[in-house]
Amino acid sequence: MNVKTRLAAWLLLSFAGCAGQAEKPGLPAIQSKPATSGQVPLSAAKPDSKPLPTVGAHQAASISGDYAGYPALSQFIDDMVKKHHFSRDYLNGLFSQARRKQWTLDYLAKSDQGLKSKPAQGAWSRYRAQFLDDRHINDGIAFWRKHRSALQRARQQYGVPEEYILGIMAVETTFGSSVGNHRIIDALTTLAFDYPRRAEYFRSELENFLLMTRGEGVDPAKPIGSFAGAMGLGQFMPGSFLQWAVDFNGDGHKDLWNPEDAVGSIANYFAQHGWQAGQPVVSAIKGKPVSLATLEPGLSHTYSLSQLQQLGITLAPPSPCPCDHPLHLLMLRHHSHDQYLIGHPNFYVITRYNQSTHYAMAVHELAQAIRSGVGEIADAGYRKK
Repeated sequence: MNVKTRLAAWLLLSFAGCAGQAEKPGLPAIQSKPATSGQVPLSAAKPDSKPLPTVGAHQAASISGDYAGYPALSQFIDDMVKKHHFSRDYLNGLFSQARRKQWTLDYLAKSDQGLKSKPAQGAWSRYRAQFLDDRHINDGIAFWRKHRSALQRARQQYGVPEEYILGIMAVETTFGSSVGNHRIIDALTTLAFDYPRRAEYFRSELENFLLMTRGEGVDPAKPIGSFAGAMGLGQFMPGSFLQWAVDFNGDGHKDLWNPEDAVGSIANYFAQHGWQAGQPVVSAIKGKPVSLATLEPGLSHTYSLSQLQQLGITLAPPSPCPCDHPLHLLMLRHHSHDQYLIGHPNFYVITRYNQSTHYAMAVHELAQAIRSGVGEIADAGYRKK
């Protein structure tokens, strides 16, 4: 499934609050809060400051092109001038270049209808087959070997195992081979002013994008990414960049297309969302308790270990933790049967990237397959000595 299809599915999951609808496929851009929700915006100006330096020869007295005559865009520019001291002529010139992406609007209008469906028999089997293949696993092994030092440093600094960083990259962009081909300014402008259902969210991300590019000294007309405005190997939205991107290679810039910065940023995202080093992600259930059918699966329901035990549900060995934390019951629909698992807090952390059981399980299984492949290669090399 290509990057467009997967991003559309993420939009449906993330924006409609359908965290438990694991049947939806997903290449999610990482979720974020608006720049006004706690973090200090990049390059925010003091009330009495002059327009701050920007990159790109964008100058116009008024907006022309696809977005001429949009009152909401004019109001957005007013806000950016007042809040962040951008030059009005600069923004007029920039948005005169923005192009309305009708394909995106048509595609999302059709995809929105999919929110009404429920998980179908075999949904997990079909979703899994898109990612658990030789290409994703072998590319992950190759990436690990090439960027071993950065991955090891990320594990040491943030406590996130290499394989889970790679699992995210595998599902998101297949290690950079599918980062998108849309200009971010076109994507965000289209969704901010022509997609009413999520216009507020995308206007905040457009604001974040302008702050991000100004802070990094980048022409906002240049970056390319997904049709929803997600960027780089890990598909960060601009607000996520402001909050969690890191300069992991020490060159003075946060570059989401740079493998080292992408590694560090994904690891930092996991750490900031509560990843617990050395703790499990999922556990199997011992036997097939009848009581499973009485419980609600999904991310919106949690259970304690004692509650599960009272219903005759126990974790299959090995069980490497005391499990004194909220647990999720996960249901995966195979072609021939339904599989139940227990999700730990680390599983929930993965779903902060995309609110989908399927997505998180694909990341988890890819992580295990990639680590196994790296181990087999290492063992083979050792035996040759």
